[in-house]
Amino acid sequence: MYGVVTRNEDETEWSEFDRAFYEVKDVTGRAAEPIAGAVNMVSCFGDNAVEGEEELLAFDDEGTAATRNEPYFDWTYVCPTHERYRDGLLDIVADAAEVNGDVRLDDVGFPREEYCHCERCERTFAESEFEDWSAWRTNVITEFVADARERVPGDLYLTLYPDPYPGHLEARSGVDTDAVDEFVDEFVVPIYDMAYSTTYWLEILAKGFRDELDTPFSVELYAVDVDIDDLSKAAEVAGEYAETVLFGYDASNARATVRRLDADAREGQSFGPE
Repeated sequence: MYGVVTRNEDETEWSEFDRAFYEVKDVTGRAAEPIAGAVNMVSCFGDNAVEGEEELLAFDDEGTAATRNEPYFDWTYVCPTHERYRDGLLDIVADAAEVNGDVRLDDVGFPREEYCHCERCERTFAESEFEDWSAWRTNVITEFVADARERVPGDLYLTLYPDPYPGHLEARSGVDTDAVDEFVDEFVVPIYDMAYSTTYWLEILAKGFRDELDTPFSVELYAVDVDIDDLSKAAEVAGEYAETVLFGYDASNARATVRRLDADAREGQSFGPE
């Protein structure tokens, strides 16, 4: 199956796609009304709109905020223990689920291994039942996913950072796939490249997730300005391992790629006598 990830409502209705994800909150902080004809998608703790609001930001133990002005960060991160922000996210999830019962959570987790050491996190950890900081971080994220699950009557999708090596996701972001597995119906793994001129690394990552996950997963490919031949090849590789291949943020290029793949499949069929 093939699907699209888009910010444009009309593209969710294109017949070439079996599934569509529509962003109702993205990392810029832009918000849109949820729609009935697609899985509404919420960027949770990635939010450039909070820059300058220190109370919301995630900090490492040296006091460096996880903003897009720092190395390694493409956007700004909110601390996952900020209760008011979490409650607001859960309200967005609930609103989306009322329009379409399926919801996708994106950008869930702490920014990196060294986050977060804000005063609130330090206090919350000290007052918790946990002695291990990493276990406490994981519990913070698992509880958020569980809370979201309570508000989603249909399928709950969760985006994963594209690192299938055992223990890496938990160490980096606090996402323990075994712990959240009971709440999630399908994971989505974005494996982005600007060209896909080679695909061996795509296969390695996709195979790694197939081996690590018990829950089905889809692979999301970047479709913006990517050659159709190369994107088609990448989709074929991803499709060997993933439930669905999704194309992100260029529906026209994605549609042309799906048409190419369908045409190639028809050319390979034979309807003559055996």
